[in-house]
Amino acid sequence: MFNVKHSEPVVGRAAPLWRADVDTDQIIPKQFLKRIERTGYGEFLFYDWRRADPGFVLDRPEHRGAKILVAGPNFGCGSSREHAVWAIQQAGFDAVIAPFFADIFRSNCRQSGLLAVTLPEAEVKALAELLAVQPEAEVTVDLEAQVVTWPGREIEFDIDPFTRECLLNGWDDVGLVLRQADAIAAYERRRSELLPQAL
Repeated sequence: MFNVKHSEPVVGRAAPLWRADVDTDQIIPKQFLKRIERTGYGEFLFYDWRRADPGFVLDRPEHRGAKILVAGPNFGCGSSREHAVWAIQQAGFDAVIAPFFADIFRSNCRQSGLLAVTLPEAEVKALAELLAVQPEAEVTVDLEAQVVTWPGREIEFDIDPFTRECLLNGWDDVGLVLRQADAIAAYERRRSELLPQAL
C-alpha cells in the first residue's frame, strides 16, 4: 500500500513543461534503473535535460518547490517503468496535468498514488503559458470535486471512478486485496474442507 491519499486538494505552485511526447527514458534515464531501492530517484528526474540545459525549467528559482507539473500531450510514453512515477513524486510533485497520458504511465500513477489529470490541450497550454509569466500563480487540483482551478479559471476533469476511489483512499492493488483480509482468512480456515481428501 502506498498510503498516499488525495482526499485533500493539491494546492501550490506549478511548473510548466510544455513538451509533447515526453517519454519515460527522458523522465528517468535507464542508468538509474539499476537501483534496488524504491527511493532516491527524485534527484535524477529529467537528468539528461538538466545536464544539457543549465536553465532547465524545473531548476529555475521561480519554479522550485512546485507541487504540480503541467506537461504536454502524450506524457509518459515509451517503456513501462514505475521509476518514472517515483522520480516525479520524489522530486516533490503530487499531481501532473496533461492533455493525454500514455496508458501504462497512467496505470503506474494510480499504483503509486500520483494524481494524473487530463484536461483539454488548449486549457493545459494556456495554463503553461500563464505559469511562464506568473510562476507564483496558485493552482489547485481537487480530486474530490474533480476540479482544477488557477487564477481566472476553473475547469472540471473526468477520471474513472475506480482510479478516483483508489487515489482518494490510498489503495494500490495490494491495498485492495488487503481490504478482503477477513474473507481470505475465513477461506483459508475452511480450505481443507473444500479440497478432495487424500486416499
